[in-house]
Parts: sequence; structure tokens; C-alpha cells
Amino acid sequence: MTACIDEACAAGARVTEACRVVAISPRTLQRWREAGEVKADGRQQAGQQRAPANKLTEDERRQILAIANEPEFARMPPSQIVPILADRGRYIASESSFYRVLREADQLAHRGKAKAPRHHRPTPLQASAANQLWSWDITYLATTVKGCFFYLYLIMDVYSRKIVGWEVFETESAEHAATIFHKAHLREGVGADSLALHSDNGSPMKGATMLATLQRLGVMPSFSRPSVSNDNPYSEALFKTLKYHPGFPDKPFDSLQQAREWVAGFQHWYNEIHRHSALKFVTPGQRHRGEDIAILEQRNILYATAKVQRPERWSGPSRNWEHENIVFLNPNKSTEKEGKLKVKAA
Repeated sequence: MTACIDEACAAGARVTEACRVVAISPRTLQRWREAGEVKADGRQQAGQQRAPANKLTEDERRQILAIANEPEFARMPPSQIVPILADRGRYIASESSFYRVLREADQLAHRGKAKAPRHHRPTPLQASAANQLWSWDITYLATTVKGCFFYLYLIMDVYSRKIVGWEVFETESAEHAATIFHKAHLREGVGADSLALHSDNGSPMKGATMLATLQRLGVMPSFSRPSVSNDNPYSEALFKTLKYHPGFPDKPFDSLQQAREWVAGFQHWYNEIHRHSALKFVTPGQRHRGEDIAILEQRNILYATAKVQRPERWSGPSRNWEHENIVFLNPNKSTEKEGKLKVKAA
């Protein structure tokens, strides 16, 4: 390389440009030519990594992890472990090495009781008919008094998405929740031991009065993980539909009566007029009463007839109006797969 650079410079090229072509700096060329002799290329090759002389061995790393996970030290940070070992006449590694090894093993943050609790996903639930699985939650309705809210309790049937119970109160309590649920349970004529009720982990949901009511009626309670709204998706979606409804008041509610009147109108619209996109655009009331089967079958016949009459307008199968038999709440992969197989077999 130095011979080529010398040849280029003899032909009139600048040293800087000649070095740039071979991807070295003039200082590197000067260093190679020190003491009148060309030294070997000592540059590190691409992808080559030099192991530091003070690198811990695998045995030392395993020893650090073993000591840090001993019952005596499992709840301590390295800043506590290393001095204790020093008092006992043992030196394993520095604090920074302990921190580095624990960090690489994903054991550094939240050791001992500071470790974040692990909450498992709720048990997967499914419904194949109305009044098998309900979901409920509470949302705020703003009032004209700043900082004060009304509390809207909504209970919905997961299979049909129908609102089966609701009420607006000035306070939030398990007693109110138990009263609303008991009324909805009687109104729908739900049989004993045939219903599961899913909710989040709020105090009204897990209050003694509410749980006692569920136990008396033979209802199985199900709860979301703390601070995980996706575990109660149907109620969350219903609240979004409610608050983004075109008729939702632009101004806060003046009175409890005004709030109740508006929610009553919304319930009728949602149950009997609103065609739900997740239900193949039938109303929740129609699906709850079983009327959707005939409606979807009529749509299938209509589309099949239209395709026969004008086949050139159809590049593939007609729109899917098939009735869905099973609805899942918080399914895992195996549950969804099993449910699809059941539908296919049916």
C-alpha cells in the first residue's frame, strides 16, 4: 500500500488524496514509515472485537448470579452485597460488575418485595347465547359543578351487546351496583348458575354487598387485571360509543334527572336502532331476541340472487352475512382456535 502511494505521489498526486483512495489517513502512513521502515498494518479488522483484559469469565459471572440470588442477598442491591462480603473477607467483583451482570441477566430492577407483582390474564370466557356472559363498568358524567360527577352504571350482555341494566347515581358504591344487577337479573329471567359477570377491579365491583349478591344469585364473578383496560373491552367500547354519540350533550348535565333522561334515550337508540358493526349490522336487541338469524339469512339470499343476476359485477364471494355463534372475552390463542373449530364443525 505504501509503495502504491509513493508511486502515485511520484506521478503528481497529493499525499492526502492518495491516502483517501486507500481509506487511510496521512497520519497512519506517517506512523507506518517511522524509523525508516514500514511496519505491519495494526488496524482492527471490520467486525473484529478485542476482549478486554479484565473481562469476567463465565464461571465468575455464574458465581456473581449465584451469590446475588442466595436467600440472604436476594432482596439486596449490589451496593449492600459487596460491603457485606468484604466484611467477611470475600472479594468476588466490584459493585459495578455486580450491577452489570445482574442487569444483563434482567435481575437488577425491582428485587425482592420491590418486584412488580405479576397478574395473570383473566380466565377466558365465551358465550353462545344471550344471558350467559355479562360485562359491566362505571363511567363519569360531568356536571355543571366543577369537580363533581354523576356515575353511570352500565351492564351489557357480551353475546348480544345489549344494555341489560343501567342507572345514574350521585355516588359510587357496591350497594348501588348490587341493586342494579339484581334488577337486571330479574328482568332478564336469568337461571341460577348460568351467568358469568365480568368487571374491572374497582371497589364497587369487589365490594362485599356486590359479591354477596352475586353469590346469592349463583353468578360467577370475573375480574380484569389492575390498570388493564383491554381486559374489559366490551364495556370500554360501549362507553366510547356513548360519549361520541352525536346527541351526547356538549355541556355538562345540570341535574341527575337530566342525565337519567338522556341515558334512557341512548339505551333505546343503542339497543333497538343502532346497527352494531360487530354483529353484522343488526341491532343488539335483534341479536338478543334471536331475530338476527333470520335477518342475516335473508341478506344472504338477497346477495346470492343479486350475484346470479349480474355475475360480472362480482369478482369474488359475496359479502359475509353468516351468523357468529360464539363470542369470546379475553381469549388466548388456544381458546380462539378451539372456538373457530367448533363453529366450523357446527
